[in-house]
Amino acid sequence: MKGARAALRYARAILNLAKESNLEGEVNNDMLLIYETIDHSDDLQTMLKSPIIKSSNKRNVLEALFTGKINALSLGLFHLLDDNKRMVMLGQIAQQYTIIYNFLKLKDTAIVTTAVPLTTDLEAQILKKVIELTGNKTSIENRVDPKIIGGFILRVGDMQYDASLSNNFSELRKEFDNSHYIPKI
Repeated sequence: MKGARAALRYARAILNLAKESNLEGEVNNDMLLIYETIDHSDDLQTMLKSPIIKSSNKRNVLEALFTGKINALSLGLFHLLDDNKRMVMLGQIAQQYTIIYNFLKLKDTAIVTTAVPLTTDLEAQILKKVIELTGNKTSIENRVDPKIIGGFILRVGDMQYDASLSNNFSELRKEFDNSHYIPKI
């Protein structure tokens, strides 16, 4: 991902400023709002990526969109990115901030990919097991992907457990291909 290291540096800097003012939780809420707004708007993504639109115009649009919804520290990020011509990185920075914040607060997000949406009962069972394994506060994000056919893929932090049928079929295919290899003489 292009600019990931720079986004992480900006996110750390904003978190340090927020910690000095005891606003890290409020800024985290702002970053969640910024990230989700950008992620759900193709027009906003296009505007931020456009080399034709001036950085100051991008900042003005963002300020009009978020003024009154986020605090002054988060709004200051728009000015910093405008000054450094890095407005395109705003979504990445917001996402990185939340990741760092959750890590510091010992919160995890377990991403469970299934072929069909999870039931509330099954979600509660998975949440209980993940909390048991990690010892951290955890929330569950269910992603639906019919390509996995059945089963699930569980990702918490940098750990992943793939119990999907598509993965099992793939492993079986590899085993079959390897065991029936006859060298040609």
